Amino acid sequence: MSGDVGLAGKVAVLFGGTGGIGAATASALARAGARIALVGGRDLARAEAVAARLPGDGHRGYVADIASSEEIGALAARVAKDFGRADILVNGAGVTRAIPHADLDALDDALIDLLMVHNVRAPIAAVRAFREMLAASGDGLVVNISSIAATTAVGSNVAYCAAKAAMDTMGAALARALAPAIRVVSVSPGAVDTDFVPGRDRQASERIAASTPLRRLASPEEVADAVVACATHLRFTTGSVVQVDGGRHL
Repeated sequence: MSGDVGLAGKVAVLFGGTGGIGAATASALARAGARIALVGGRDLARAEAVAARLPGDGHRGYVADIASSEEIGALAARVAKDFGRADILVNGAGVTRAIPHADLDALDDALIDLLMVHNVRAPIAAVRAFREMLAASGDGLVVNISSIAATTAVGSNVAYCAAKAAMDTMGAALARALAPAIRVVSVSPGAVDTDFVPGRDRQASERIAASTPLRRLASPEEVADAVVACATHLRFTTGSVVQVDGGRHL
């Protein structure tokens, strides 16, 4: 490796910044030198508190309903006013619920729509809102936090698998459409040691870990490291999926 691999002078916008993976990613990007526009869902005090604990200076906390393209657009305008630029966009907000794949009756339309909005429509809306700033840097990067459920079809529910598959395909299409000014990469974790999936207890997590070749869950920090690598070392990578799953896809 050669040259400067730090992120000094860059601004990273991070949706889902108050969650386990999001907070770890914000911290890792900040340690690499980036200033962070950390976006939570509804709790501004929490977003500001997470931003205040990040290494370095110049970070800010925001909230936006990612189901609203209007709120995402308004957020982009605030980031432009506060920071004057955006170089990295991390689409890390997400929701799900554990439902057995065969229980289609429990997988109601409202949950299906929610998953598609959060994992497909919202990332497109975020890219649309921040595209001008990302392209202006000449080295823009979008990282979508996906899941190996997109390829293994094993995940919290059937719709979640479908939504993450759509996210990966969307990312590949955007990578082609936005090149060369903006790269788009999916970071695809396996099971991560957080409380992201409601209804998945410790016993279930232990079963998943035992079935994974590396015999454990990923830590949020390991997913965060992959995001940072996309920005600092994988500079000739776009339209690809970076798996962080301990071999669980095998």
